Amino acid sequence: MPPAITNIFSDIPAFLPDELFENILSGDGVRIERIISRGHVTTEGHWYDQPWDEWVLLLQGRAVLSYEHMESFTLTPGDYCLIPAHTRHRVEWTAPAQDTIWLAIHIASNP
Repeated sequence: MPPAITNIFSDIPAFLPDELFENILSGDGVRIERIISRGHVTTEGHWYDQPWDEWVLLLQGRAVLSYEHMESFTLTPGDYCLIPAHTRHRVEWTAPAQDTIWLAIHIASNP
């Protein structure tokens, strides 16, 4: 049987009231997900503080990411970064008239 082929840019809902998080693959301490943002941002005053590393690649669109106590930075297609475990961060802005597509790889910290 041939492998199932799926396109990262397909099956994006026309109506997207909330940011969309989709697991693509997971196992052995790694989870890969597709995130679709369309003007979505992290709730005011909230900071993500995850107990695992997260590597993100911006595939399409634009976004502004902030780390606590640091300047914000803009991500454009092809930009990627590693967010170490327990690094407080948030999404300040995503393009409102365009889908911003992220590929996120969550990596469990070693015990």
